[in-house]
Amino acid sequence: MDQDIVMRARVKLLSANRRVVRGVEGLWIYRTLTKVDPEAYGSKLAFVLVEATASPRVRNMPEQRMALLDEAVAVATALSPANPYRDRMLETALAVRRAELEGRSVS
Repeated sequence: MDQDIVMRARVKLLSANRRVVRGVEGLWIYRTLTKVDPEAYGSKLAFVLVEATASPRVRNMPEQRMALLDEAVAVATALSPANPYRDRMLETALAVRRAELEGRSVS
């Protein structure tokens, strides 16, 4: 992984001054940092991925929403069972994914 990209992601995260960075910027930050430290950033990536499925950008794109949910499930599943956020994020991602498959919205 390019260390300049990792450093840029860390700087953006620190300068955001929020507990969780959301939206496109959050996706980029957490995707980048999860590659470096999955246990520290994976649960936040899963959270932001699930949240992104409600975005107006993908509202009429079921394949993209499902891809985001599949990624969220994969990220949450990859977390250590000892991670305190793993079960909650996995349950949330699976519930939203199940609702998406059934054609209803969960907010």
